[in-house]
Amino acid sequence: MLFSEEIQRVFTRESWTKVNKKLMGKMLSEYMYENMIHPEILSQEGEDIEYSLGVSETKHYHYIAQKRLFDSFDVKWTTVYILENGNRKEAHSAIELLIDLQEVIGMSSETAGHLIKEMNSTLIADAHLLDKEGKTSDELIHEDYATLEGYMTGHPWITYNKGRIGFGYDDYLAFSPEQQKEVRLSWIAVHKELASFQSIEGLDYETLIANELSKEDRIRFEEVVKQNGCEPSDFYYMPVHEWQWKNTLIQNFPEELAMGRIIPLGEGEDCYLPQQSIRTFVNRTNKDKHHVKLPMSILNTLVYRGLPSERTVIAPKVTEFIKGLAEKDPFLKDECRVILPGENASMNVNHHYYSHLKQAPYQYLEMLGTIWRESIYTYLEEGEQAITLAALLYEDHNRKPYVASLIEESGVDTEQWMKQFFSVVMNPLLHYLYQYGTVFSPHGQNTIVVLKDAKPHRLAIKDFVDDVNISDQEFPELQGLSPEFKAVLRTEPPEGLTQFIFTGLFICHLRYLSNLLKNNDMMEEETFWRLLADSILNYQEKFPELQERFKLFDFFKPELTKLCLNRNRMVDYGYSDDDDRPHASEFGKVTNALATFNRNRTVGSI
Repeated sequence: MLFSEEIQRVFTRESWTKVNKKLMGKMLSEYMYENMIHPEILSQEGEDIEYSLGVSETKHYHYIAQKRLFDSFDVKWTTVYILENGNRKEAHSAIELLIDLQEVIGMSSETAGHLIKEMNSTLIADAHLLDKEGKTSDELIHEDYATLEGYMTGHPWITYNKGRIGFGYDDYLAFSPEQQKEVRLSWIAVHKELASFQSIEGLDYETLIANELSKEDRIRFEEVVKQNGCEPSDFYYMPVHEWQWKNTLIQNFPEELAMGRIIPLGEGEDCYLPQQSIRTFVNRTNKDKHHVKLPMSILNTLVYRGLPSERTVIAPKVTEFIKGLAEKDPFLKDECRVILPGENASMNVNHHYYSHLKQAPYQYLEMLGTIWRESIYTYLEEGEQAITLAALLYEDHNRKPYVASLIEESGVDTEQWMKQFFSVVMNPLLHYLYQYGTVFSPHGQNTIVVLKDAKPHRLAIKDFVDDVNISDQEFPELQGLSPEFKAVLRTEPPEGLTQFIFTGLFICHLRYLSNLLKNNDMMEEETFWRLLADSILNYQEKFPELQERFKLFDFFKPELTKLCLNRNRMVDYGYSDDDDRPHASEFGKVTNALATFNRNRTVGSI
């Protein structure tokens, strides 16, 4: 029987119970943060608070949690148990908890049903990660960037973080990043009447393809096109993911295939490794070649993982804009030495029928395209090592944090390491925001820390086209942008722009890093957030002429709007197939711990 060996090895009673218990702890923590559940406090001893969450008149979940700053909670997953009809029993099923919470949270049956599938997929992946060959954190700090990605455990906040709806178990084993299996990309020829090619100035299609494909591949592909009775010069060559080809493209582009406007060419020679996003690939045959981003019409962490056509088309122009700002700015270029892997070229194919359908589901408008992004390796200097921010949240099978191993290797103490970390990360992000009204979404996958001697040294930021937004204020620095360009990038009011850093970095990443450091007796919460506040205030001291913008994009407000990711799927959006991607839900306010660290310090005349 297919996969019986993997199932017997991975799906054991012990591992299944452990991944379920860990997920239950995460669910309780995040649903409390998002105000979807309101447990009762039974007792408190020191920082440990015992909670009781009633899900019916006769059934309650009991657990220990500690309060954290930013209205957060750290539920100790080993403490969760069920009290039902006065009898205590083990809590060992995340799906049971989900069903028990349906009425408490207010989920529709449709949403709960789909969510069971996403959570089971997540649990399967977690079981595989538990089974994965256990490299220690001490070993992983010496691993390569692309290899390290395969050890990551997924989004720290979203509880259904490896749902990957659309994948079969065979697809999971073949294509998930944690399996770390190299793939060869398939290629198709698309008639130039269907496809558009865009690139930065100085890079044309012929040069790109000559660099991305071997001479042998190009000759072979030309022969295939000619055998189909077509002229190669009338076509663009573009890579596609095997899963997308067999599950989406054949089914949705049969007319183009029948008429010879799309021609399958076969696989290229180069081998690639998927990164955490699943749809972005690092070239392992030649690591200096572009990283390739491809659409995959699977539903994962809120959205279908396609490539929005309007953003794909504009990707090279966004790259020129973002890199152009840094090139002319001495602080970004010479002091921060920020790395900006550009999305140098893109190709997009609109579907003839879906694109003419009024309010078509967005997944059908993102099916076929490619983005070629500069390789991070081309920017690294002697002694530099790149890691994503996500790596800093990793704990090995012995529960030793990756970041602890890094700090030990660096030879400095935790406070000095974190002080340097905040300086490296915050200075470029703040400068783009304050000076240029431009913001990235600096979450764990998009933000790359470049280390030197195991210490934070430089920042790299990627994924411009999906996650760059600009201010709706009349900043002179944004005056030259066309209305069309602004419309695609999206303009945001001041708090909306501030939220990309506040929620995208502070809430979505740093609160987990702070919790990790506290739980491992490496740093107290107050020290952690004070160091972050200091990094913001230190930047502001360097640029007092921007003080009006410091007020505009204020990271020290006592409260900010609370954005919620789990609530979006579970309550607000569900599994609707709308014409626009879902966005984070707004619900109430979050207490901003940084406000505490601003009261005793004045910068300029702010």
